[in-house]
Amino acid sequence: QVQLVESGGGLVQAGGSLRLSCAASGRTFSRYHMGWFRQAPGKEREFVAGINWSGGSLYYGDSVQGRFSISRDNAKNTVYLQMNSLKPEDTAVYYCAAEGSYRDYYSPGWGEYWGQGTQVTVSS
Repeated sequence: QVQLVESGGGLVQAGGSLRLSCAASGRTFSRYHMGWFRQAPGKEREFVAGINWSGGSLYYGDSVQGRFSISRDNAKNTVYLQMNSLKPEDTAVYYCAAEGSYRDYYSPGWGEYWGQGTQVTVSS
């Protein structure tokens, strides 16, 4: 069982930056592949970024490539999402998720465990 708690969301002006954190409970965090997803009102959930268990492989959605950066600290049971050059279209609830098996981040049902989400609002 893994519990995930996101933090770091808020209101920021376009062009600004935010750093999201996702703290995980349990001693097996380092075994999980982690992902960040987001969902805006009236839209489907969207893959944002992913990182494998060791941190050696990183993946990004097309809309955030070059602006967002994912990282993890297995000693602290935490995964981060650094968001730079934010745009109003980045406004959404951001969720972190954990997956024990290696699967395509776009595959249905990715994520055995999910956090409750944190709101990010980017004003123009």
